[in-house]
Amino acid sequence: MKTTEELMMASFQIIAAVGNARSLYIEAIHAAKDGDFDRAAELMKEGGESYLEGHDVHTQLVQQEAAGDPIAMTLMLTHAEDQLMSAEGFKFVAEEMIDLCCRVELKPVE
Repeated sequence: MKTTEELMMASFQIIAAVGNARSLYIEAIHAAKDGDFDRAAELMKEGGESYLEGHDVHTQLVQQEAAGDPIAMTLMLTHAEDQLMSAEGFKFVAEEMIDLCCRVELKPVE
């Protein structure tokens, strides 16, 4: 069983990694809006790598519980899982928006 401190650290690792991923996805959207699709792709790749760091920590917790070693559900872990799901949603939206930017002629918004 993880100590409270270990669980808090795992939660913070998830929050930091997926928060960074979400920021990179948003930055990728901005790059695509500016017509810099190479930069957008690079930022999406970086975001995916950061997301996986957080997802891997979460997967370890799930595997621990599946093996019969329960994880105490804390507010911080709940927040970490919420941030994980939010980043996943941002990735989907970013992919769609970047695709749309590729399909249309880029004009400044008036």
